[in-house]
Amino acid sequence: MKALVFSQFGGPEVLTYTDIPEPVISSSEILVEMKAIGLNFADVYRRKGNYHLAGEPPYILGYEGAGVVVKTGEAVSQFKQGDRVAFADVPYANAEKVSVPASHAIPLPDDISFETAASLLLQGLTAQYLTHDSYKLKSGDTVLIHAAAGGVGQLLTGISKHMGAKAIGLTSSGQKRQTAIEAGAEHVFLYNENWKEEVLSVTEGKGVDVVYESVGSTLADSFAAARIGGTVVFFGMAGGDPAPVDPRMLMDTSKTLTGGDLWNFLTSSEERISRSAGLFQWIRNGAIQIAPPAVFKLKDGAEAHAYIESRKSTGKILLIP
Repeated sequence: MKALVFSQFGGPEVLTYTDIPEPVISSSEILVEMKAIGLNFADVYRRKGNYHLAGEPPYILGYEGAGVVVKTGEAVSQFKQGDRVAFADVPYANAEKVSVPASHAIPLPDDISFETAASLLLQGLTAQYLTHDSYKLKSGDTVLIHAAAGGVGQLLTGISKHMGAKAIGLTSSGQKRQTAIEAGAEHVFLYNENWKEEVLSVTEGKGVDVVYESVGSTLADSFAAARIGGTVVFFGMAGGDPAPVDPRMLMDTSKTLTGGDLWNFLTSSEERISRSAGLFQWIRNGAIQIAPPAVFKLKDGAEAHAYIESRKSTGKILLIP
């Protein structure tokens, strides 16, 4: 079978499209013929050598995708050949066929396309736990969303609006500002503006109830934009490491800092299926919408990696075998 692989760390040019042996599944696994694969920044970080990779080269990237079951292990009873499935946390997805633990596979309803599933799951499940577990968002809240034009940012904005909260977005350009507005943000400010003052201005000097902080280097500013007793949810550091937080500041302002990691919530088959079902229902009833993805053939994966690193993309990037 064909796969997108690399044998040394580096830029997109290290990726090659080549033949590798087909996976051999265990008794508890299923073999999935991939129809759509989600590309994420984590794949870029792994390609560069910034994230741990198991095994030996040639390495295969990818953790998210959707396809059709073509074979099942003898201990698997919940899936059969021909079933449509998706996953958000299975390695080696950048290939024509992937060995998937049955416990990690998510049944895909007929009305959810492979492309939608591969565009939605990883970022959608992230936005879901951020608004339901890290901080229980409620109607009337005011929310500040970093990188509001990104995949998670747009979903956070849509979920906030659906739940009756007021979303304020932060983006890096006028074009991305428009994307965030179209996603449902009531106000959008640029990072090169005095956005802390702008946020305080539109909240009548009070600040927001919760900040979804994914940049890292802006953590101190996020606290300044949060109200007394507000919460900052830290779930990423795309812009660099945050400065240390002074516990005295937390005490004096009654503010809360909490963290979040999706893998602490996807702990069982039941969790994966129930949380995904909630996402699918949001798609059906229009609570959240997904912008059309940028689509590349799997063999053109190097071009897709160059595109995601250009920071020009605002929606999901898919690889199609």
